[in-house]
Amino acid sequence: MAGEKGKAYLLAGGTDLLVRMRGDFIDPDLIVDIKRIPGIQEIRKTASGFSIGAGVPCAMLGRDKALASAWPGVVEAAQLIGSDQIQGRCTMVGNLCNASPAADSVPALVAAKAKAVVVGPGGRRRVPVEDVVTGPGRTSLKKGDIVVAIELQKRPPKSGDAYLRFTPRTEMDIAVCSAGVSLTLGAGNVVKQARVALGAVAPTVVLVPKAARALVGTRLEDDALMKLAAACEAACSPIADKRGTVEFRTEVAGVMARRAAVMAYDRARGKR
Repeated sequence: MAGEKGKAYLLAGGTDLLVRMRGDFIDPDLIVDIKRIPGIQEIRKTASGFSIGAGVPCAMLGRDKALASAWPGVVEAAQLIGSDQIQGRCTMVGNLCNASPAADSVPALVAAKAKAVVVGPGGRRRVPVEDVVTGPGRTSLKKGDIVVAIELQKRPPKSGDAYLRFTPRTEMDIAVCSAGVSLTLGAGNVVKQARVALGAVAPTVVLVPKAARALVGTRLEDDALMKLAAACEAACSPIADKRGTVEFRTEVAGVMARRAAVMAYDRARGKR
């Protein structure tokens, strides 16, 4: 990859790459299939959490009961990518590196404080997922860099996450707006920690610290949820197109965040 003078691309699932090639959007000089790299198609449970290889198809995520139990929102988000047929090939890392503002897995990963394990000429490093995508179709990866895995931390007790999106169709559509929420409860089911991320409302996924602070110290009373929604709306800078106006995307982003927060809270309390 580093030595190729022309345009080099990675092939994991190929569900984005092959479509872009067929549509003449790209003309690669080199394609590197990474699926046979040892460990690239493995989900490993470690002492610190989970490591999900870059070649793991999204369909495999839900079959790992430990992962689905610990991070249901992440798994659900990944399983919204495409159809059942696409699920057998598409990968979470490919969804990340394709760098679409509407990528389903990314808001959930950002809310989960996930790290991308990057290997390249400069060695191995761990990068927060929110720092990988820099704009539509653009990433911070350097020439020769490969994301080999996504790492998710071990969950503290009484933790939950959730991801929700709005689409005109229920299946096989692109998010008009989306929200991922991850939180941990303390004594009395009071929110102790929280992260809130929005998708499809800006050039990249938006982490909203003010929305998270609106939840901390509460039991998700109506006032807290109203402040959460207001903070999310204030963080939006969407485009207007045939799928939604700026005003619509902004308002619905707050609605999705509220609903995702309630789902994450219920899961943290053991209500799956």
